[in-house]
Amino acid sequence: MTDVLEIRAGSTALEKIRDEGLPQSGIDVMLGASGGPKWFVLTGMDKCLIGEYFKDRQQPLNLLGTSAGAWRLSCYAQENALEAHHRLEQGYLLTEYSWKPDAEEVSRKCRVLARDMLGENGANEILANGIMRFNLIAAKSRGLIKSDVNLRQLSGLSLAAIGNTFSRKTLGAFFTRTLFHHPDANAPFYKMDNLPTERVSLSEENMLDAIMASGSIPLAMEGVRNIAGAPKGVYRDGGITDYHFDMAFPKGEGLILYPHFHQRIVPGWFDKSLKWRKPAIEHCEQLVLVYPSESLVSKLPYGKIPDRSDFKTFSFDERVKYWKKVIKESERLGEAFLEAIETGKIRQKVKPL
Repeated sequence: MTDVLEIRAGSTALEKIRDEGLPQSGIDVMLGASGGPKWFVLTGMDKCLIGEYFKDRQQPLNLLGTSAGAWRLSCYAQENALEAHHRLEQGYLLTEYSWKPDAEEVSRKCRVLARDMLGENGANEILANGIMRFNLIAAKSRGLIKSDVNLRQLSGLSLAAIGNTFSRKTLGAFFTRTLFHHPDANAPFYKMDNLPTERVSLSEENMLDAIMASGSIPLAMEGVRNIAGAPKGVYRDGGITDYHFDMAFPKGEGLILYPHFHQRIVPGWFDKSLKWRKPAIEHCEQLVLVYPSESLVSKLPYGKIPDRSDFKTFSFDERVKYWKKVIKESERLGEAFLEAIETGKIRQKVKPL
């Protein structure tokens, strides 16, 4: 079973796991990455984490997501997390778009999906949850990138991409990272400062808009304007600044659990084509990266995990059939993780990052 799963850890995490295994009480932070429908390969992992691994959690777990990762993690913090996750899974799976949808159509249908995912009282449940503490990142746009006119926005994005090639710090000229945080602002990432960062407390009034903003892909979706409680502006996908995360965490005892799509960690959205751009080693010391093995991926339909190109490559029926198979196969990932934990085999299976 465990050959479907890869587990890698930074230096501090590696030593702890080899000594102690990976009890859920040893996790302080859990990350959820951007990546569109790639998240379907993690649905089985999510269900096992919600329903088994973290079910008796007593101390706070700080959840931090961007884009699809934020949507996933918002489910963890609702009262019936498995039901919320099911609503997200099925809603995302069965949402149908026209052949060439514009940004208005995609945004409108995604807002329906996000509203259904939250249900009648999801926002309040998230705010009241002192154990699963939900946080997300969105990017407030500057200059041309504020525009929903494609040519202007594309021009701004191109300038940002050029600057980013030289240094991620140049992103501060184009975006302000915005951390929408749980009302308890004690998360270990609260003081992140490697990019210009604003902090806004989540509330019932801004929950839906913040979740939408975190997943509002440039050009493909409309930006979310003037979110309640946040500085006025146009907010877009949090993956722009933090696609797979590269930030300093305090060197405490707790580890960072990161269920991911693959081994590569891409710091920001513009770094996807920069093969040499990697997170700083010192930022990964407490990280536990869990992802599907090449063996599992090779057995998926088309030999790959889902991605945004599937919307154009396949008809609606073909895409649903394909993604359903991935969801089914993803169950093996969650089962393998629990087996590794419960048997202690994780001590031998874990590898260095």
